[in-house]
Amino acid sequence: MLALLTLASITDKVVEPIVDVATEFIGSAGVVAVFLLMVLESACIPIPSEAIMLFAGFSVSNGELTLVGVVAAGVLGNLVGSWIAYALGYYGRLDLLEKNKLIHISPKHLKWADDWFARYGAATVFFSRMLPIIRTFISLPAGVARMPFWRFTAFTLAGSIPWVLALALIGRSVGENWEHWRHNLGYLDYLVLAAIVVGIVYWIVKRRRAGGPGEDEAPEPADPSGA
Repeated sequence: MLALLTLASITDKVVEPIVDVATEFIGSAGVVAVFLLMVLESACIPIPSEAIMLFAGFSVSNGELTLVGVVAAGVLGNLVGSWIAYALGYYGRLDLLEKNKLIHISPKHLKWADDWFARYGAATVFFSRMLPIIRTFISLPAGVARMPFWRFTAFTLAGSIPWVLALALIGRSVGENWEHWRHNLGYLDYLVLAAIVVGIVYWIVKRRRAGGPGEDEAPEPADPSGA
């Protein structure tokens, strides 16, 4: 719990200036700002959608914007940003992952990703669009795995609507208390981040305990002389 609170304090210092700029932009440019900010958020730029849509909902409560307008802008922004991230994964797969020595991913792991998205891609994209942090980056592996574009688009759109609508409705309902709600929802981000870290550590430990030659290394052939 203490670690979670410490992380929240550090993250707030980083996020607050971003949120201030985002809300000022929405205040001056309205739904255009909502659209552009949500594009950036879904294109893997760390701008919290909670802040964007809660403040947009607050603007609806003030009569400055309309609910239909902010939801449409948020959903379309999510979709366009997801297309950008998807394209980065799709077209960057060969040079960034297969040939790049620094962040090289083995053919075995790429095949695993391909198989996963072929089997569970629809559910993965749909539900991930409603999870903090994960929702921002899920389009990248979907592109890497070459998930069919229009299938990806349909489930991204379906998953974005409830998330964006819920945040806008909350923002409209709580009005000036939108920032308090943003901080509360931020703890969900930290829990998701903690779960991701635990999952990565578990995977690394499991691989090390497996021992033996690396997954991409073939065992050395036996010496024919028997030496």
